[in-house]
Amino acid sequence: MPFEHRSDPLLPFDVWLKRVMRSIGLAAIIVATSLGIGVLGYHGFGHLPWIDSLLEASMILGGMGPVAAMSNDAFKLFASAYALFSGLVLLSTMGIILAPWLHRMMHRFHQEEARRKK
Repeated sequence: MPFEHRSDPLLPFDVWLKRVMRSIGLAAIIVATSLGIGVLGYHGFGHLPWIDSLLEASMILGGMGPVAAMSNDAFKLFASAYALFSGLVLLSTMGIILAPWLHRMMHRFHQEEARRKK
């Protein structure tokens, strides 16, 4: 998503709100895809039932930690990789969600600063 240059006028609120909604939508798609990867992995490698796989993937993706006992090495390797992946997903999605807010705040700050210099 390209953002306007600081010399450009501030976006109208409704256009900016659409940008926020697109960011939230993109973040939701990333989280849903990541959750799906986790559910499939825990079901396939850990032989957990689907609902337990969903719980396990949700807990790891949310940063809460594992729930199920790990029964084999493939399960442990997947759980390790998924935990690292989940940390990156958390940071990335927060950046995607916060970007329009922080950009608007900085854009407004730069406009006020330019007005003071005139």
